Amino acid sequence: MAQSLTEGAINRFLYAVETQSEEDLLGWEPTLQILIIKEIAGNKPGDPPRKRCYRRVVDAFNTAAKTVLPYRLILSDGNHFVQAMLATQRNDLVDNEEIVKFSIIKLTKFHASMLAGKRLIILIDLEILAREAEKIGEPKNIESAGVVPPPEPTLKPTPPVGASSSSTAPAPTLVNKRPGGSAISKPSNSFPIYPIEQLSPYQNKWTIKARVTQKSDIRNFSTARGEGKLFNVTLTDETGEIRGTAFNAAVDELFDKFQEGKVYFVSKARVNIAKKKFGGSTSDFELGLERHTEVEECADASNVPEVRYNFVDLGKLDQTEKDAIIDVLGVVSQVGDLTELTSKAGKTLTKRDITLVDRSKYSVRMTLWGKQAESFHATNNPVMAFKAVKVGDFGGRTLSMVGTSTYQENPDIDVAHLLRGWQVYDGEGQGASFNSQSGAGGGAGGAQFRRNELMTLSTVKDSTIGQGDNADFFSCRATIMFVKPDTVMYTACPADKCNKKVTQEPNGDWRCEKCDRNYPEPDVRYLMTIHVADHTNQLWLQAFNDVGQAIIGMTAKQLYDIEQDDHTAAQGIIERAHSKVFNFSCRAKSDTWNDQTRIRYGINRVWPLDYAAEGHALLDILKAY
Repeated sequence: MAQSLTEGAINRFLYAVETQSEEDLLGWEPTLQILIIKEIAGNKPGDPPRKRCYRRVVDAFNTAAKTVLPYRLILSDGNHFVQAMLATQRNDLVDNEEIVKFSIIKLTKFHASMLAGKRLIILIDLEILAREAEKIGEPKNIESAGVVPPPEPTLKPTPPVGASSSSTAPAPTLVNKRPGGSAISKPSNSFPIYPIEQLSPYQNKWTIKARVTQKSDIRNFSTARGEGKLFNVTLTDETGEIRGTAFNAAVDELFDKFQEGKVYFVSKARVNIAKKKFGGSTSDFELGLERHTEVEECADASNVPEVRYNFVDLGKLDQTEKDAIIDVLGVVSQVGDLTELTSKAGKTLTKRDITLVDRSKYSVRMTLWGKQAESFHATNNPVMAFKAVKVGDFGGRTLSMVGTSTYQENPDIDVAHLLRGWQVYDGEGQGASFNSQSGAGGGAGGAQFRRNELMTLSTVKDSTIGQGDNADFFSCRATIMFVKPDTVMYTACPADKCNKKVTQEPNGDWRCEKCDRNYPEPDVRYLMTIHVADHTNQLWLQAFNDVGQAIIGMTAKQLYDIEQDDHTAAQGIIERAHSKVFNFSCRAKSDTWNDQTRIRYGINRVWPLDYAAEGHALLDILKAY
């Protein structure tokens, strides 16, 4: 069936931008035709000033790297054409060739705005009416034709090519109010409303309409320049999310204005490059909230989502970079006790470890801190959605909640219902065997060895790895040259999560000073010091229980029992580990003892060499040349 375009649509768009009356476009869904689709590139030598200005806007989207560039479109209503930008979350429409030159589309979500002095339509979502079509009309540039006040109250569609006037579809009515007749809320200033996805440091006059999906407590800090305080919020709209942070005087001014769950108009804040090391949202930018930042509650919150999730399967955590901020969805299979520990600064911290599983049949350890750990009470294995948690790599892959993280129990979303059905009704999740992403030792069934992070031992020793205040991590491949026979294992407390050394009492019991208890039998755990070497250098590494079991090939208790009966046989088993090659995931940390500082290297995880996988990896390297 022939399609028709909405006559006068381009003029109405630009008139709304010039008169700052974008609310008149709400509820309107014009039909337009795509004349041109181009990927936006960086500045090129010789570009005219106008083109360079336009490209500077786009550069903001790629400032923090790893950002997908948007596509530029030319849209026509049959009489005029104008430039548009496709929101990056719909780049798949172009990549999969669902829309092409001359496709006819209906704009269902859009934003008309002024960017770098150019009037622009930003397409957030659309409906494809015809993928392939003939060009309709001979549209002219609206910039040269001029913008005039559009007719009221309706817009009449242009007859399609080859169609008679009698076949013209009824004209759509321009909607000026939301369903239900409630008036559209407007910010008090005259700045245009931008989608969060389109914010960049190159813009000054903007307003966003967003929901507060997370608000932190006020935190105090102390630096060499003095003491201060801060709080942060996560703001979300239908295109994305961004974190805002306020310091000192701005805290007093703004803290009480933000409330979780409510929608606000926010303007007059600085757009900065996001500091990823502090966690927060997935945006490449963040907002600096200042004393003059305007925050006004919005009465109409119907088109602003509650929370936006971009879940990562637990089975893919080993492919996720360390320190990445991600969202995960899982069933809580285990909940640990609330424990206390003392930080290096002498502060007492509370934490709780829980275990999550999902349909990928992988599990991972999640650590909750402070008030979140204290208030967490999950019963009957609920489905939990975690927002903005941090990926760690201590002993495989782990997850940890940070200051901006939030969680929701049994969220009312489709993927959560599917996961609950898999766990309860299908029965597949009950009693299933899960591969752990957070194991502390052997590589079987856990995270994969990351060959792209492989380092030689010379590189490890010659670099600054392990010399900072925090631990550093690296991967290496080395041969075991020697295992110290006098420090292979020790008798440990059998109590859960204790593992402290125990000594035998005269009556035969085993005493743990930490637990202040006697036990009839001890546990036995590996604590090994091994000497490894590759073709460049050598290194002493420390290995704990699970790693030791992977290297020796039996549990520490089994080796201990053999040693009690035959010391020589036990030494022979240890020596069998000599000359074996392993892939190691290691940790390096400086340690000071008797005023002498040295770097200690420990093994987090170990993998026996898979020669087939190594051969394929070498082939891939050769193919790259």
